[in-house]
Amino acid sequence: MATTLAIVGAGRVGRTLGQRLHELGWRIGAVVTRSETAARAAVRAIGEGHASAGLTRLVVAADVVLIATPDGAVRKVAAELARLGGGEWRGKIVMHTSGALDRTALAPLERRGAATGSLHPLQTFSGRNAPELEGVVFALEGSPAALRAARKIVRQLGGLPVRIEGRRKPAYHAAGAFAAGHVLGIIEAATRILMSVGFTRKQAVRALLPLTQQTLRNFERLGPAASWTGPVSRGDYETVAQHAAALGAFSREYRAAYAALTRLSARVLARNPGSVLRRLRRIPGLK
Repeated sequence: MATTLAIVGAGRVGRTLGQRLHELGWRIGAVVTRSETAARAAVRAIGEGHASAGLTRLVVAADVVLIATPDGAVRKVAAELARLGGGEWRGKIVMHTSGALDRTALAPLERRGAATGSLHPLQTFSGRNAPELEGVVFALEGSPAALRAARKIVRQLGGLPVRIEGRRKPAYHAAGAFAAGHVLGIIEAATRILMSVGFTRKQAVRALLPLTQQTLRNFERLGPAASWTGPVSRGDYETVAQHAAALGAFSREYRAAYAALTRLSARVLARNPGSVLRRLRRIPGLK
């Protein structure tokens, strides 16, 4: 018989995982969101399920429960589900999709006998189009039974399961923030700088995207050290000083970010980080 999956929090992540798993033969049970309208929309997107505007005993009936709510709601949902199902949770598997939380957020359910863990896809979900999951790394942690279920799910999705310690999840999630959210902030800041000197937004994006894309291709093919370019990599500290001075015309976050990122690049990319950092500390605006 097909395994039944309940999804609590069928937003971007929950909806995408539900849709893909349904396509792979999983039965979809309860699909829970905050409103009936959103729940029905999620069921339509997934292709199966019972829409619910709140927690219901249909969740308890599933073999596997995926909690894909915002991080701040995971503990509350776990406590409510534990109260709702009582001893019926014994033998069930419950996992959440938070990148920063570990299985301890599901402690009330574990005390009721459920196998608990977490399964986090290291991928961005925009809400417009479901991202590809094949080849995506999923961070896993949890009890042995939950880990077995998580590996099964990830392998069926074509992803790459990587087990990490629960206490290390915040650092793991911070790495994702650097590579996704912070990169986006940097590119948008660069776009606005170009617009301030006369570029249209379209021209700025057209100028910056090939630059960023080639840098990432170089990083993938050649590694970090061989791909590093720019004035610091060449020891051109006078140009760095000019950058810092020019950024003084923008809101303070621009120069602060430039200074922090310049120092960070020196720390992780330079052959002799200490020497480069000492030179950077002499530049006004980068101290």
